[in-house]
Amino acid sequence: MSHIHPTAIVDPAAQLADDVEIGPWSMIGPRVTIGAGSRIGPHVIINGRTTIGSGNQIFQFNSIGEVPQDKKYDGEDTELVIGDNNTIREFCTLNRGTIQDGGVTRIGNDNWIMAYVHIAHDCHLGDHIIMGNNASLAGHVTIGDWAILSGFAQIHQFCDIGAHSFISFSSLVNRSVPPYVTVSPDKSRPRGINSEGLRRRGYTPEQIQNVRRAYRILYRSGYTLEKARNEIESMAANAEELQMMVDFIDQADRSIIR
Repeated sequence: MSHIHPTAIVDPAAQLADDVEIGPWSMIGPRVTIGAGSRIGPHVIINGRTTIGSGNQIFQFNSIGEVPQDKKYDGEDTELVIGDNNTIREFCTLNRGTIQDGGVTRIGNDNWIMAYVHIAHDCHLGDHIIMGNNASLAGHVTIGDWAILSGFAQIHQFCDIGAHSFISFSSLVNRSVPPYVTVSPDKSRPRGINSEGLRRRGYTPEQIQNVRRAYRILYRSGYTLEKARNEIESMAANAEELQMMVDFIDQADRSIIR
């Protein structure tokens, strides 16, 4: 049997794995699915068509799967999908998608989401992401694997944040950030690569040096974006780790930070 505190309100139609824990005064709506080993703290509201995978820990005072903060929303059937082994700390708001996009807000696996984080409608997060306290995503933002958003980082709608990037404390980002790039809070400018993060994830010194060379081509060569992109593509023939930079430039919905 699920471990449901007697003060919690769980709709009979909700689908909970046998070992799910629901804390006091939490409310679980009828279209919610929660996987094995997940723990929901006290005073958490989970609403709408929301699917939560296994092994997640959601702390107290969170609002999960509520309607999007979008004035165009008119009650359409949209959803929030959360993967496995995520930690969501206190006072976070995670909203469902809108039909103006794919209708889904999606969060991957093994992410660390700290207190007061806001993830708006239609955002897509990969795996192993860290979002510091008060980091916020406007609608339609995509975050790549292993990215780190420091406290109070604010991401404008429709921006893409590349894998392994690092967004510094209190940065205001209104353009897409390529993989590996560090963004400083000084007018949200690129400031080198996330070399320490790459070392921690097993990148070799040669691979890190390749990323650093690609960064210099993109930001310090004076090349146009097209020429820089083509130079990096040529390098990627012998440095596979650079291909994601080329793909990112090709696929970014907004202009990249430069």
